[in-house]
This record gives sequence, C-alpha cells and structure tokens, in this order.
Amino acid sequence: MKTEVNDFEVVSKILKNNANDPAKLIPILQQVQEHFRYLPENVMAYIAMSLNIPPSKVYGVATFFAHFTLTPKGKNIIKICDGTACHVKRSGDIIDRLREKFGLSNSKITTDDGFLTVETVSCLGVCGLAPVIVINDEVHGEMTVEKTMALVDKLKQEEK
Repeated sequence: MKTEVNDFEVVSKILKNNANDPAKLIPILQQVQEHFRYLPENVMAYIAMSLNIPPSKVYGVATFFAHFTLTPKGKNIIKICDGTACHVKRSGDIIDRLREKFGLSNSKITTDDGFLTVETVSCLGVCGLAPVIVINDEVHGEMTVEKTMALVDKLKQEEK
C-alpha cells in the first residue's frame, strides 16, 4: 500500500488532536493504525520526526504491543479462539476451512485483495460459548464451519 499525501494530512491531524505530545504515542499509533489498518514504516518515521523522538522508540512501542501490526490487515478481521475449550470443540476445523478457502496459512493471514484477515487468538474469555469467533469486533458463539462460512459469505455479499 502506497502512502499518499492526503494520508500524511490525516496523520498530521491525528498528531495535532493529540497536542503533538510524545506521551500520547500509543493513542496516536492506535488512531494511525485505524486509518491505515496497519502502521506503515514511513508513517512511523514521520511520527517520530513530528514528536521529536527517536524512530526506534516508535518502532519499539509498535512491536512491543500485540495490538499493533506492521503489515496491512484486511477490511474484515476474523479472530478465531483456539484456547482449550474452543480447541476441544473443533475451532481448528474452522481455522483450516477459512485458510483453505482463502489461500491463507500461519504466516499469510490476509487475502491478496485485502478483503479478509484471519487471526487465531489464545482466548477470548467466553469459553461457555465455545467455539467462538469475532468478526469485526462482533462475538459469535457456538460456531461451526458452516455457520462461519455463512457469515463470511454474508460479508462478501455486503461488500458488493
């Protein structure tokens, strides 16, 4: 993804809304990631320069917290719990089917067209609803491969 001039205007506005305060680096990065769906390297350098802090500090924060990503994510994000309760109730089958359908793997989690990112998580904290998936921050419990694929198909239809 190429960073455009208007993207830097968005970043400048985010910085201004946070008073160009280096102490607000985490909220700044969160807002930037919300715009880009990841943290581009050139934008992190711009943030460092604008806040007058070392680029290594920005990079360190961005790589320390699991919430941040340095690679683009898809428009839709599916998180699949693979904790003990979900795993026992076959969340692995859901993971396998999504990866198979979209040509994904452990290392390739986003579709080439940027439609979908599939992530596995250790626990979502709702074990009583296992297996659980989260699609764009919406929790779905007692999932099956069929139910999951129906939700993904619905996303595809909504995009059209």
